[in-house]
Amino acid sequence: MLKFEEILNQSVEELNVQAETLSRELFDLTNQLKVLRKLEKPHLLIEKRKDRARVLTALRHKQLQGANSK
Repeated sequence: MLKFEEILNQSVEELNVQAETLSRELFDLTNQLKVLRKLEKPHLLIEKRKDRARVLTALRHKQLQGANSK
């Protein structure tokens, strides 16, 4: 699980890469669930979804800070 403080310390480029990776992992887990009708570790689906939301929130936070500083 990712902590929000750790996420905020990352650069925008790192956050974009991390969001892309988490989206891909979430897509793979969802496909596995649909095809096999079960997951070995179903808690990962919820954890990845929350981590992706944290990363996207941090990205938006940095965008708003950049807009306010201009």
